[in-house]
Amino acid sequence: METSAVFLNAATTIGGGFHRHTTTASLLSRNPYLTTPFSFLPLNKLQHQSRFNLPNTTTTTCGTNIAPAVGVNSPVSVPSDTVDIDWDTIGFGLVHTDHMYTMKCSLGGSFSKGELVPFGNIELSPCAGVLNYGQGLFEGLKAYRTEDDNILLFRPEENAKRMMMGAERMCMPSPSVDQFIQAVKATVLANERWIPPPGKGSLYIRPLLIGSGSVLGLAPAPEYTFLIYVSPVGNYFKEGLSPINLIIETEMHRATPGGTGSVKTIGNYAAVLKAQGAAKAEGYSDVLYLDSVHKKYLEEVSSCNIFIVKGNSISTPDIKGTILPGITRKSIIDVARDEGFQVEEREVTVDELLDADEVFCTGTAVVVSPVGSITYLGKSVSYGSHGVGLVSQQLYSSLTRLQMGLVDDKMGWIVKLK
Repeated sequence: METSAVFLNAATTIGGGFHRHTTTASLLSRNPYLTTPFSFLPLNKLQHQSRFNLPNTTTTTCGTNIAPAVGVNSPVSVPSDTVDIDWDTIGFGLVHTDHMYTMKCSLGGSFSKGELVPFGNIELSPCAGVLNYGQGLFEGLKAYRTEDDNILLFRPEENAKRMMMGAERMCMPSPSVDQFIQAVKATVLANERWIPPPGKGSLYIRPLLIGSGSVLGLAPAPEYTFLIYVSPVGNYFKEGLSPINLIIETEMHRATPGGTGSVKTIGNYAAVLKAQGAAKAEGYSDVLYLDSVHKKYLEEVSSCNIFIVKGNSISTPDIKGTILPGITRKSIIDVARDEGFQVEEREVTVDELLDADEVFCTGTAVVVSPVGSITYLGKSVSYGSHGVGLVSQQLYSSLTRLQMGLVDDKMGWIVKLK
């Protein structure tokens, strides 16, 4: 392999005309927001060190898990030139970036010795637990670039805690909160050039936890892999902040009581593809699911939570085992209460939805997405004059300004990487 092949192999056209370029290395070192500083290898030595190890230290996290924290003390070569992307037209799609993070552990063990490696395919046995029995979880969070060229993460500890909760339900070991956050930081900094300019999007961060060990009989996998990759993104829905149109699904269900609807396991998302595909074929943006028992209470949209507005009151389905505890959902509840709204977490009926003044969705990918219409049993109800509702606009502005560092973080939710 040629010396610069680690980067040159990925320098071909990606997706809709996106390009990557090889360049000289820049320093990730001396960053006070990583546990330990590290230096880079010159590019002509990269062929001998295309990955680097992270040392073991011991720390206690949240009183619930004792595991090695992640610190970086080994070299990596990080391109410093800009990328050839039209930031004004980027959507929510995959763009291959420079590095990804990986860390392994055995069943009953602890995660340690994580490393950054060039982004690429992973080797997985056809007997892997994730392939045979769906033993896998994922998370989603974003990094934002500010006007003063800082990089901000939004509540990464909440993603770490949610992964730990999901791992317990799926009989998997999980990285500690500290390990998760340090791994996210290292991955973002290693892919810094892919973070969109301020106001043009964000760097979507996708942590994965999978049963990578081989297993034939139904049982937890003997080995697990924690992996993080990133991609620059724009709006999730093509409508942007414009209202989306939902259809209520009455036959298929996303989750059932006692199941895994409250954790971010991979199978929950494969299960919605059929209904979502049918809805999109009919011109709808997405599907809103009802509870599987009474078939009259709202649960959530395929990948986001739902809120209804009536006067000064905002209501959202309560978390009761079938609904994902969204981090954006949790944040919007706090922001709305701080701004004087009465917020209720309770059972919300279809009738209340159809009688609402305003409806919106929340999620990491969509942030806040206003709903323009709901179709139920062949009848469509519209909200407002097909414009963005006042409450949706207010909460969207409040939260995104906080996420992008445009207002003071009085909530203590922002993690700065520089």
